[in-house]
Amino acid sequence: MNAQSPTTDSVRQGTDVVLIGAGIMSATLGTLLRRLQPDWSIDVYERLPGVAEESSDPWNNAGTGHAALCELNYTSERPDGTIDVQKAIAINEQFQVSRQLWSHLVEDGTLSNPETFINSTPHMTFVRGAADVDFLRRRYEALSGEPLFSAMEFSDDPAVIQRWAPLLIEERKPGEPISATRDISGTDVDFGSLSRQLFRSLESSGVRIHLNHEITSLTQNPDGTWRLRVHNSRNGLDKDVSARFVFVGAGGWALKILQKSRIPEAYGFALLPISGQFLRTDNPALVALHHAKVYGKAPIGAPPMSMPHLDTRIVDGKASILFGPYAGSSPKFLKYGSIFDMPKSIRWHNIIPLIAMARDNIALVALLVNALTATRRKKIAALREFVPSGTVKDWRIITAGQRAQIVKKDPEKGGILQFGTEVVASRDGSIAGVLGASPGASTAVPIMLDLLRRCFPDRYDAWLPVLNEMIPTLGRRLSDDPEFAAQTMAATAKTLHLTEIPRPFPHRSVGFAG
Repeated sequence: MNAQSPTTDSVRQGTDVVLIGAGIMSATLGTLLRRLQPDWSIDVYERLPGVAEESSDPWNNAGTGHAALCELNYTSERPDGTIDVQKAIAINEQFQVSRQLWSHLVEDGTLSNPETFINSTPHMTFVRGAADVDFLRRRYEALSGEPLFSAMEFSDDPAVIQRWAPLLIEERKPGEPISATRDISGTDVDFGSLSRQLFRSLESSGVRIHLNHEITSLTQNPDGTWRLRVHNSRNGLDKDVSARFVFVGAGGWALKILQKSRIPEAYGFALLPISGQFLRTDNPALVALHHAKVYGKAPIGAPPMSMPHLDTRIVDGKASILFGPYAGSSPKFLKYGSIFDMPKSIRWHNIIPLIAMARDNIALVALLVNALTATRRKKIAALREFVPSGTVKDWRIITAGQRAQIVKKDPEKGGILQFGTEVVASRDGSIAGVLGASPGASTAVPIMLDLLRRCFPDRYDAWLPVLNEMIPTLGRRLSDDPEFAAQTMAATAKTLHLTEIPRPFPHRSVGFAG
């Protein structure tokens, strides 16, 4: 190293694993690695003063345990009018894997009091208009025969929907075609609380967590290890850290850090940042009338995260309701990011994908820009389409977290906008990161399992006995065995103190109005 300067800490620290970012992704990977390789040293670096203060914070997301029970973007209509449910099934399968790990961690004492991070909250889909009512009925018919969705109910009777979610019906004009589905196996998840509990356990086991520390550069050494330059914002000092494996779980800044690593696997990727706001009410009278996560249909051309939804949130034991999100445009990749995030991320290898994406998504770009000019009055007007009785005095606007949607190369179009999450890993498996957004946190466990397979192929088979102990269904599809699915879901529901689905699972379609 060069001679020590006044702003440099000359001590180089060595570690087996560095986790960048203290959110649910790093918490999950750290938890798995601590059980798989307890002899490995792990360091976590977070640039903010606390853990889970970005996308994992409960007020920066809707807390939906994404299981495709209510989100319309996970089902699509084929040209012949049938409904493709394969993506919905895959998402639900992934969420069941996450539930199994959380259940195991409750049983072994890592997580305490499941109600502090997960609570039963019915998931509903609500639509208006004859065409959407017909689509939702066909979606229900396609899903309800699947083992993971057989608790789903459908109704187009306003009286039934009012029993399920009174705020959707109060003061609504009669005669409008409406319908809804409901699934009582849905959940509300506080990923902030979950992350904090996991990090507390990791710290007690010897994992070192460094807050107010930002990675400013990283370079691969000739022996395949990585040298990271870390800036301590508390004292202004920099230090070098070496690591055998680096995971980048820094949300929207993951691309920024992967670009600094110069791994070719990150070439061609760019991000479209999307800001968000919610209307929030803590009015006890309103909160008492609503216990569900109700998703509607997004405007044409809008990203999936702009699907309107009326969400029960349970944070620190107290229930609130969120409505939104109101998506907008911002150059920041994180809520506490920089306005230069997007401009600085543009490289020679991703400018064509960005231009192609903008060309093919003009309506989306215009929608995001127009959202910036939406007044509070317009936001309340949108709420009243969903909740006719909504009034200004009961709701306040809160700023949610940033979402950075993936833009990637495409051989035919030049570039495409991809919704979801993607693991980007170097060929040698020494560094990996996660890009993208929803379903993100809900599927953190299967995402990290995929990362382990890709980055540690020589160890994965030896790890399987431990992984199978934590996730008994690993490698099996619950959808292929209704009885197996029922047993698994009942077991995790019991451990996590969730609503157990009655058995046998009847197909329920109630209250048809016509």
